[in-house]
Amino acid sequence: MVGLHHIPWPLVRRFAVPPTMITTATARRAAGDWAGACTAARVDVDLDLRTAVRRHGAGIARLIRADLHHLVPDLLRWHLPRVAPDGLLRPGLTLTLARHEHVHLVARTAPAWADAGQRISLALWSPGDDGRHPDRRFRLDLHRCLWDARHTATLAARFRDGPPADQWAREARILRSADGLADEPVIVRTGARRLWLLTADGAPPRRWDPRPRRPDHPVLPDASTRILPDLVLLRETAITPAMLHPLVAAALGFTGSPPPPEPPGDRLVECGGARHRIRLVDGVLTPIDHSAAELRREEMLVTLGGPPLPCLRAVDAAIRRPESLDDIRARLDHGDLGGALDAVDALLGPDAVLRDGALRDELESAAERQATFALYRAGLTGHAPPKTLPDRRTRPGRGFERRTAARRTANLP
Repeated sequence: MVGLHHIPWPLVRRFAVPPTMITTATARRAAGDWAGACTAARVDVDLDLRTAVRRHGAGIARLIRADLHHLVPDLLRWHLPRVAPDGLLRPGLTLTLARHEHVHLVARTAPAWADAGQRISLALWSPGDDGRHPDRRFRLDLHRCLWDARHTATLAARFRDGPPADQWAREARILRSADGLADEPVIVRTGARRLWLLTADGAPPRRWDPRPRRPDHPVLPDASTRILPDLVLLRETAITPAMLHPLVAAALGFTGSPPPPEPPGDRLVECGGARHRIRLVDGVLTPIDHSAAELRREEMLVTLGGPPLPCLRAVDAAIRRPESLDDIRARLDHGDLGGALDAVDALLGPDAVLRDGALRDELESAAERQATFALYRAGLTGHAPPKTLPDRRTRPGRGFERRTAARRTANLP
């Protein structure tokens, strides 16, 4: 069985598919708003059902519409292939979700140079189309339980514990049946240079070296060789059953809801021989054990070259490089821009002015990456990164979104 230890799944759970995404996407899907659920899960829909009717016929379009209505986009995001060391989505991937005759419903990820936002797009593909072909190793049309609400109840049975060879044999039978392969041998890949050949006669898998000639054997899908990430996290007590996606929890026999987040507490600072508190007051990070007059006097002394109070130094350090910067950076890396801004607000207050430092650098870097992604989505970069990134002075509201421009760029001194 291919291990999952190289992917930081607790981090992916926390930042790539946060509880707010799951809650919002679930509510919209329950209301029949599949497009709204996709928006909540940062999934772009690059297909038109009316065009599908004209190109492929009403029957296939009807099946695709049903797939979209039962799509669980936040669960798809959780189960898409990821890469080490940060657990980001595997870049430049086209992956089949469903096949209806010659038409594939596919999910796509952006190339690594344009992966800001970690967005996923849905499209239709059929032989002869331009663009990236679906990858035969990474496919989920044989694992609808990982994204389709009609099949999630089969998760426990499909990913039950047992010897890897037993799972490979079961999955190989499914692959042969789906693709009409009769008794063809199947290749199982468990690493960059670890290949196995699985025959249909029940013999144990044997190591396989494709040299000097590589037969065109079918490849067992990557999902067929893996353990369900949720089972790994539960086994390692990295999460509790209450933290599971609702559909996964039901499939595994758990019930309950996530615990509410704890409100942030005061930060303590040693100042003048006493322990002082720093707290958000009216949305601004403030030393609350100093009077307003004392703080104004101390700030004037600092402008004249005097040493700042420890409380003021702590506030300045929090704005330049907060203790939770790693969490903010992880949210930005995994595309959770709203969560990153909320974390900044909770830490510093919505009216904080961002000073030079690591926090401002991270937010500006995120703005540039978002601008590059916007150019890629608009088709203005072709298949290669732009030679020059957008100038920081001319980017308001584009790469970093309107909310960022309103709440952050305006506050940059």
